[in-house]
Amino acid sequence: MRVIIQRVSQASVEINNIIKSKIDNGLLILAGFEETDNEEDIIWMANKISLLRVFNDKNKIMNLSVSEVGGDILVISQFTLYAKTKKGNRPSYIKSAPPDIAIPLYDNFISVLKNIIGKEIKTGEFGAMMNVSLINSGPVTIFIDTKNKE
Repeated sequence: MRVIIQRVSQASVEINNIIKSKIDNGLLILAGFEETDNEEDIIWMANKISLLRVFNDKNKIMNLSVSEVGGDILVISQFTLYAKTKKGNRPSYIKSAPPDIAIPLYDNFISVLKNIIGKEIKTGEFGAMMNVSLINSGPVTIFIDTKNKE
């Protein structure tokens, strides 16, 4: 499982010219899955995100988690996080999980994250053409891969 986490002052996702979800202060998470991802990956990632200290404390030091600041979370499915670009100029997405595997992983990730954070998780729509807008605060952008826990 791979995610790109962006600290935002606001973010939204639009499908067919209609805003499906919108958040203010919080995290925009782009999440991608591969066939070998499992429950352990989802739980590890959800816990990591919930404790990630990327919000400023009173001394303007990134020392607080999304829960500690009462922030919201918007999760967008993003199979292109598994793009392979080594050969040629057209990315290959062969490592991305097909929808029959990715959708249950995506839904489970949202459910686990909701249980850990203790509040509703906003989402896009799996497989839909989406327009995602954000104001990246900081900017803070972090990449995490469950298969390469650096």
